[in-house]
Amino acid sequence: MKIISRILAAAVMFIATATFANAEKIRIATEGAYPPFNSVDKNGKLVGFDVDIANALCKEMKAECTIVTQDWDGMIPALLANKYDAIVASMSITDERKKKVDFTNKYYNTPAKFARKKGSGIEISKAGLKGKVVGVQRATTHDTFITAMFPGAKIKRYASQDDAYLDATAGRVDLLIADSVAMKGGFLDKANGKGWEFVGPDYTDRKFFGDGVGIAIRKGEDKLREKFNKAIAAIRANGTYKKIQAKYFDFDIYGQ
Repeated sequence: MKIISRILAAAVMFIATATFANAEKIRIATEGAYPPFNSVDKNGKLVGFDVDIANALCKEMKAECTIVTQDWDGMIPALLANKYDAIVASMSITDERKKKVDFTNKYYNTPAKFARKKGSGIEISKAGLKGKVVGVQRATTHDTFITAMFPGAKIKRYASQDDAYLDATAGRVDLLIADSVAMKGGFLDKANGKGWEFVGPDYTDRKFFGDGVGIAIRKGEDKLREKFNKAIAAIRANGTYKKIQAKYFDFDIYGQ
């Protein structure tokens, strides 16, 4: 019996090892500078909603995933250069980006919004923003939006959203524009953002902000895209998505 037990145990171990060895390996990029969606904690660990979603999707797909950081400006070029296989970094699904990459279905959708220093009295209109310094992360949908819709504003572009927040705290910008949820969790709810407040309407115009946030992959990799799509649907259905969402937000981030 002992011999049979040993043989069975060895067989189970062999199967498990073979399964792990044959698991699909997927390299995923995120920015690591966009809390609460993705950031690096004090121990150097990647954390945030995007990171947890990426890990949940990999578990659902039974894939062996490696998540790496990449500066926002080089996110799509590095994907096209095969440095990784997918981007899970709060990237909006826009027509302009779809010229270069393919996207999965969305995994969340939140509006853009302006913030101003409390007491400034700045109103959101073309006249109200004329001559005002607006901080925005470079090469984002928010950058495209402010450039097109408020030509009289003085736009100050930053490599990361955190850099924009630092200049806002230092008084070097009059306004910020960003994703409303990212700005609330990453700035307004923190000590350095207490002197700031939202102002104006939510912005969701598809022309600028697309169809929500999705996972970017190289064109033609349809099998990988469909695996991600099935995994997104699965974690939505089995409650995993809801558990991750509750860790960061007290409302439905998935959107309509």
